[in-house]
Amino acid sequence: MTEVHGTITSPALPRARLLVVSASMGAGHDTVATELVRRATESGHRASTVDILSLLPRGLGGWLRRGYRVSVRHAPWTYGLVYRAFLRPGRGPRPSGVPLARLAADRLRELVERDRVDVVVPVFHLAAQLTGHLRANRLLPVPSVVYMIEFGAHRHWLHPGNDRFLCLTERAAQEVRLATGRPADVTGPVVAPRFTAPASGAERWRRFFEDFHPGRTPVLMSAGAWGVASRPVTTARRLARDGYLPVVLCGRNERLRASLTGFAGVLPLGWQDDMPGLMGAARALVDNAGGLTAVQALAAGLPVIGYRPLPGHFAQGARRMAELGVSDLATDDLGLLDSLRRLTRPGTERDLRIARGKELFHDERAPLERVLAAVAADTGR
Repeated sequence: MTEVHGTITSPALPRARLLVVSASMGAGHDTVATELVRRATESGHRASTVDILSLLPRGLGGWLRRGYRVSVRHAPWTYGLVYRAFLRPGRGPRPSGVPLARLAADRLRELVERDRVDVVVPVFHLAAQLTGHLRANRLLPVPSVVYMIEFGAHRHWLHPGNDRFLCLTERAAQEVRLATGRPADVTGPVVAPRFTAPASGAERWRRFFEDFHPGRTPVLMSAGAWGVASRPVTTARRLARDGYLPVVLCGRNERLRASLTGFAGVLPLGWQDDMPGLMGAARALVDNAGGLTAVQALAAGLPVIGYRPLPGHFAQGARRMAELGVSDLATDDLGLLDSLRRLTRPGTERDLRIARGKELFHDERAPLERVLAAVAADTGR
């Protein structure tokens, strides 16, 4: 468990202790949790994070992580089956995630009591199942405010025992209200300020790209922290043949990086800390998940094109982004190349797309204010 204590006090908000419950499934949940903690501590509150997988007994969390990683890397269709059976939205019965989540209940309650937590903030669906169950059965004495980091709301986010939900869009909030009967606020995505500020590393990356392959238009291809993508070699080689410089973000998948090394005009990169610089130097992001990397690109003013999204909530996220008008969703190579031609060149269409993406981002204080509102409401009962 990691804790950070703040020193900057916001007189408009009461001091509170927040526990953000994340999961080390890729990097997205933990990155959002870290940013929420940063915002809380800068406002004078105490905040900490915990990985729900670490709260599960007998190494079960590690097995879940490894199993999920293997399935999305090597047989993503299996995750698609799990999603349809357990998670997909819509009518009809679905198996609940509560029995698994309950295995972490005792350790979570111990943390809440030990650290005198005022509010729990799940940013992972299994954590939302747990807190919802505990609140519904009066086993968690403090409110739970679920921050849904996805554009679409699948079933396991939606336990009605939780006190409040924070959503990226109004459509997601409406779905939450209808499914749970609980308050749902639109606070927009949470990203670190360095994605909205001028990128100091952008010029360095531009020079690097030009040295690597002069005259090419750099396009990022995202495969997430685990380096998971559908036919990335084929896509990268097609973009290179069409005059682009595909910069493939392989995450921590060294096997993927090695498989792309040596192809003319293709630049594979491992894990990168300077994502704002890369996004400032590129002209578009080809994304396969509709997740945090895509959200960061929107904040940075980089057009996003969904292509070959992974099954399940990844595909749902990519579709939702396109339906919002903040990204394209290409269905084949020709569609991808058409989107790239339109969105990488300077002009009105590119400018409008960038502006539409930035409209998603609300006041940075909104998520924290909604969390504290739940604390105040609970205290006033």
